Amino acid sequence: MASTSKRVPIPKNGVDYRGKVVLAPMVRSGELPSRLLALKYGADLVWGPETVDRSMIGTTKRFNPTTSTIDFTRLPSNSSRLQPSVQKESLIYRLHPTREHGKLIFQIGTASPETAVEAAKLVAEDVAGIDVNAGCPKPFSTTGGMGAALLQTPDLLASILAALVKEVGEVYEIGISVKIRLLETVEKTEALVRKLCKTGITGLTVHCRTTPMRPRERAIREQLRMIAEICREEGVACLMNGDVTDKDEALQLAQDYGVDGGMIATAAEANSSCFRTKEEGGLLPWREVVTEYMKTALEVENKWGNTKFLLSQLMPGKAELFRKAAACMSYRQVCEVLELRDMVDLAKDVDERLGINEQKETKAMKKAKHQNKSAQAAVGNMGKQRSIDKESRSPLSERGVGAMPAMPAMAV
Repeated sequence: MASTSKRVPIPKNGVDYRGKVVLAPMVRSGELPSRLLALKYGADLVWGPETVDRSMIGTTKRFNPTTSTIDFTRLPSNSSRLQPSVQKESLIYRLHPTREHGKLIFQIGTASPETAVEAAKLVAEDVAGIDVNAGCPKPFSTTGGMGAALLQTPDLLASILAALVKEVGEVYEIGISVKIRLLETVEKTEALVRKLCKTGITGLTVHCRTTPMRPRERAIREQLRMIAEICREEGVACLMNGDVTDKDEALQLAQDYGVDGGMIATAAEANSSCFRTKEEGGLLPWREVVTEYMKTALEVENKWGNTKFLLSQLMPGKAELFRKAAACMSYRQVCEVLELRDMVDLAKDVDERLGINEQKETKAMKKAKHQNKSAQAAVGNMGKQRSIDKESRSPLSERGVGAMPAMPAMAV
């Protein structure tokens, strides 16, 4: 780990990123059950998924006694046209005030100092830090100048961070940080990091890819020493992100490149136990991780669609149970498929509270059923024709029909 004589003071309710291996902010894979599982297996800190400032503004904060969580909810924009009896609030953000205490970083999507401050104030009392997303290249993030688009407006990004430091960080005594990507040239990256480090932030995470690069492209680590040195000069903690597979590798890379810690993304999505060191036993079997995930998802009554998506990441695609789980329409069904018998009763209760209807077919399921029936009918007709004129026709396998495609997995 890097050492430094100068350090930006860590606020009383904040946290020092130095020496930490943390869960990256990820859409869908950064929801509460995933964060709690990462903490259970050894993550030092967890980032929630990017939450756009305007989606938080106007939310109502409530303690949920059933899940022991703090929920931020709001009515949908069309609620004024609905009868009060059918108005249903949308859950925007959920956190666990005890299990995540002192370890949760709220990542905000923003393009405005004013709205960033307004949104951050709503959650500042319940988190250890506010992190500005200036690295996500996806259109849902860059729209309106947020995410990686902020890299092209460094003065605006610096003004957002400075406003958050003064009006949120100092007031609520928590840290403000930023997550960026590499720019087109080393010189531009250096200038950006120097500018951001002077805003009063306590931490900076660099995703070692440029904005156009995709996850399959190798992370670029050659600039890390330069970035880490600038952060050290300003007393700002520096984390690295990109192609980090487990906690041991994160600690080794931090030592090799002089940064203060590491952030894990894709590997944690596939197996949350990547935060266990080899001394602690390393990666656990997927069945054990899936069981723990289901237990956690039920405890906090996670959205069924999100749970189903995460199961598709945690379960090997070739496993027989993967196909069965993909066809499930409720917590009860998936608990029975996975033979989690001690969770079935709780699953039924959660299904009822969440209003999950097992009989309601999605468009994807109907399409898959239709395709399957059509395929079966085609094979049946071919079989009849072959029995009528068996000698004159070549085997089905020679005409590309012998290996019919499997029924497609259900869309999550």
